[in-house]
Amino acid sequence: MTFPRCAGVLMHIASLPGPYGIGVLGSEAKKYADFLHDSDQSLWQILPVGPTGFGDSPYQSYSSFAGNSNFIDPEDLCRQGYITAEELSAAVYHGDPSVIDYIWVEENRRRLFLQAFPRFCKRPPSDYEAFCTAQAAWLEDYALFMAVKEACDGAPYTAWEDAIRTRQPEALAAWRKKCADGIAYHKMLQYFFYTQWAAVKAYANSRDVRIVGDIPIYVAPDSADVWANPQYFRLDAKGHPTEVAGCPPDLFSEDGQLWGNPLYDWKALRQDGYRFWIERLAACLGLYDVVRIDHFRAFADYYCIPAGATTARVGKWKKGPGMQLFRAVRKQLGDIPVIAEDLGALSPAVYKLLADSGLPGMKVLQFAFAPCDDSEHLPHHHVKNGVVYTGTHDNDTIAGWEQTASDGERFYAHCYLRVPEGESLVQPMMMAALASVADVCVLTMQDLLGLGGEARMNTPSTLGGNWRWRATDGQLTPQVVTWLANATRLYRRGRQETE
Repeated sequence: MTFPRCAGVLMHIASLPGPYGIGVLGSEAKKYADFLHDSDQSLWQILPVGPTGFGDSPYQSYSSFAGNSNFIDPEDLCRQGYITAEELSAAVYHGDPSVIDYIWVEENRRRLFLQAFPRFCKRPPSDYEAFCTAQAAWLEDYALFMAVKEACDGAPYTAWEDAIRTRQPEALAAWRKKCADGIAYHKMLQYFFYTQWAAVKAYANSRDVRIVGDIPIYVAPDSADVWANPQYFRLDAKGHPTEVAGCPPDLFSEDGQLWGNPLYDWKALRQDGYRFWIERLAACLGLYDVVRIDHFRAFADYYCIPAGATTARVGKWKKGPGMQLFRAVRKQLGDIPVIAEDLGALSPAVYKLLADSGLPGMKVLQFAFAPCDDSEHLPHHHVKNGVVYTGTHDNDTIAGWEQTASDGERFYAHCYLRVPEGESLVQPMMMAALASVADVCVLTMQDLLGLGGEARMNTPSTLGGNWRWRATDGQLTPQVVTWLANATRLYRRGRQETE
């Protein structure tokens, strides 16, 4: 699928402003859709919305299909009578509104949802059973997974009793009976998430804004995905990965990146017609208008690290499924709107797969300004069928990059962008991205607000302190709307120019 010339903004749900300690699927989400419409943006890009575990990373979720219950809007529950006004007031966060305190959010929301649960059971919505039936293919396993996990004090599924760990039919039946309330509780949370998400997406679409979702290529080792589908992963008899994912050493990390996700058994997936991947993508297309596939390059060749390794230095490259997977996807789902995250050190096989698939790849301006390198990320190398970013969730903000880049990078950026030394690169770099020939341009909200490194979303290969930035009330000013709308229209990315 090709895209019209357009623009959008990257802003995760968690980063939306509001009183509840984290962004939620309520009025602030709809106000943000209004902001995008008023500034002539066509796309709202978000990060994965699955439930997160240790480290709070949206790329390490308990499920490829479930939604993060932290994003549930408490005000909607109050309107429906599932929580009281007094209970709603207790969900208001009184700490720093620009930083997410995940411990507080988790504890507060669980208390709130447990208050709502008995009322929900007595008076379930009229469409609740239909929702459970429609989502049963993943919801039954996910709700049981989470209920058993809680009954086992949060232990990973590999530490459960053998019978339930290996999904013996008698054990599944016994645990479903034992955890009936826990299963119902997690089904309730998914109902709230999905119905609120549908309302936000419908509102954004009514404002001519499409949602760009994000699907991680790998799943978390402790997830309902792996527990329910062990045949698709390289695991030992106890369910532990025998090989894990990561990236080799490079200029940014001398030890590489050790992610720890289990690798796919691509032979088993191929024999099953790539059903697991087709179902993942189909679920994403039910939630989003466009899907960005993270770490696309691993479909061509992927880095394989022995389980138990302490760094990524000892890994090796192996061949991925290539076009076989995408032909199977196209046969089942047709031509779907996908963006390929093709960043990193790329092999000829990756370039070939991107060309053969016809998917738009990505260019990131912060990678462009090595003074002695004619980088493919420089605007004069961009192609029409592509997506240009100033930075992604893994980059610093532009203002932060200015502080940490080498003298040579800064000097070359100033020269290339024709910005006098001493002047900020923030707006010139955004203008260069908007001016690119690439069909799609996505800016970050942090850059639009001119924020520094304190607003960085994630620093790869670090644990703790990530995924915490939030916008605050009043930051999305009319001045920001005016600047973004004018810059978007200047480079013919506004909706009227592309209609």
